[in-house]
Amino acid sequence: MNEKKDTRGRFCRLLELFAVFFKIGAVTFGGGLAMLPILESELADKRNWVTKETLLDYFAIGQMTPGIIAVNVATFIGYTQAGVLGGTIATLGVVTPSLIIISVIASFLENFTQIVWVQKALMGINIAVAALLCKAVVTFIKKILVWWKLLLFTAAFSAIVVFRAPTVLVVVASLVLGLVVYAFSLKRRPPVAGGPGDGSPERAQELEPGDGSLSTESEGDTK
Repeated sequence: MNEKKDTRGRFCRLLELFAVFFKIGAVTFGGGLAMLPILESELADKRNWVTKETLLDYFAIGQMTPGIIAVNVATFIGYTQAGVLGGTIATLGVVTPSLIIISVIASFLENFTQIVWVQKALMGINIAVAALLCKAVVTFIKKILVWWKLLLFTAAFSAIVVFRAPTVLVVVASLVLGLVVYAFSLKRRPPVAGGPGDGSPERAQELEPGDGSLSTESEGDTK
């Protein structure tokens, strides 16, 4: 009986994964970054599958790994919810709407982008995508409100926009600098007093069971 319940629960979770990412893929225009506000709403706010901070980390990893950001993020979320099969189902869910829409357009309409009403619709969609991208930028900026992160952001932005540096090199350099700063911060971090492994006599006396200090203090308070 328990095995049947587990199997049914797993099937329902996989079905939910496919449905959620199918919905996200069907209503999202503009690529992975434009998808961030919708992912936050559907995954972090409504279902609590992931925190907003972790979702931003997935986006960062998705930008550094081969493939489309949206697909990579869907794979990460699906894997955390239901393992390898969950990652596969979530990936299929997010790409299926695009596959269906593109297949229909290619099959029935020639010169699709030359149709006047399609051009006007795309103009409106571009404005909406710009708004979603601005929302994504604001979300990322809120996470880097630390002096060294802002400095790294400014340097990376200048390297790409002003000096036309290859994006791959900028991403790799940022990764290395982030690891260096993290390692340096670990060396400068003082040990926590009274924490695990603290061999001070005061800590040992505090942790010693049956020393009667707590009961003595309570008796003094009572008197």
